[in-house]
Amino acid sequence: MSVLVYTESEKGKFKKNALEVASYASAVAKMMGTTVTAVAFNSTDNELLGDYGVSKVLNVKDESLATFNAGAYAASITQAVKSTDAKVVILSSSTDTKYLAPLLAAKLSAGYAPNVVQAPESTSPFMVKRTAFSNKGFAHTQIDTDIKIIGVSNNAFGAHESKTEITIEEISATSDENMNNTKSVEIDKVVGKATIADADIVVSAGRGLKGPENWGMIEELADILGAATACSKPVSDLGWRPHGEHVGQTGKPVASNLYIAIGISGAIQHLAGVSASKTKVVINNDPEAPFFKAADYGIVGDAFEVVPQLIEKLKVFKAQNG
Repeated sequence: MSVLVYTESEKGKFKKNALEVASYASAVAKMMGTTVTAVAFNSTDNELLGDYGVSKVLNVKDESLATFNAGAYAASITQAVKSTDAKVVILSSSTDTKYLAPLLAAKLSAGYAPNVVQAPESTSPFMVKRTAFSNKGFAHTQIDTDIKIIGVSNNAFGAHESKTEITIEEISATSDENMNNTKSVEIDKVVGKATIADADIVVSAGRGLKGPENWGMIEELADILGAATACSKPVSDLGWRPHGEHVGQTGKPVASNLYIAIGISGAIQHLAGVSASKTKVVINNDPEAPFFKAADYGIVGDAFEVVPQLIEKLKVFKAQNG
């Protein structure tokens, strides 16, 4: 019996969340007195998982699965669960895995607890803590099924090194006609920039920027910080920024270490989608903006005055500190 973890990768390289879920799986395995087996798809850096507590990697080699396919991935992971007699399956809480997890749960007759934020409180009974009500509260959830599926919130547990001897086995994809009836027809992806899902820092702006022509300072600030750029829903609706940058409850969720909101008032849907970020900084000229109540730090001021000064200070700091 082992703990099985699905580790996401892109172009053969593991994503940040893959190391986080591997670390989480390692913690669960230690509690249960067992080992961690990882399932990867077309990965080329499998040895890296050994630094995060994984004892064995089942690497599915199939170029037709270079693009994520929830049904096809679920078929192979289901087979891996059965072959390893895994009783706990660990996933991230990415957009892809939120499609994948329900399919796995149905195939394995497993209980599924998403948005988990820490290691299990106990394994007998199996009890996890997870966010609820759009991150406004926590639920302590007991999973009683034989097989248990856990979706770990991004940036909640962190990546922790725990070096382990690792073996790697390349396996073929499992065919399941009932679960392989979808295909990707187009992928529209931003290149050359930090992605919102993987970024430690996100710089986001709203209608307070007054127009798309003013986004240069947001991109400059993000570039200095090594951050991803994002925006509020009205901004993407107006066509000022791509819809892929829209964050919030109706857009992409953000769980960064630092979230900087510039000219965003803080509608409830936006706050719900970014509340998992560890530190929130708000720059707004309206002292009554709702976002200030949720912020860790706030600056009441005109973004067109504050942001250029912040950029200059950061440039001086970088020059002095390399």
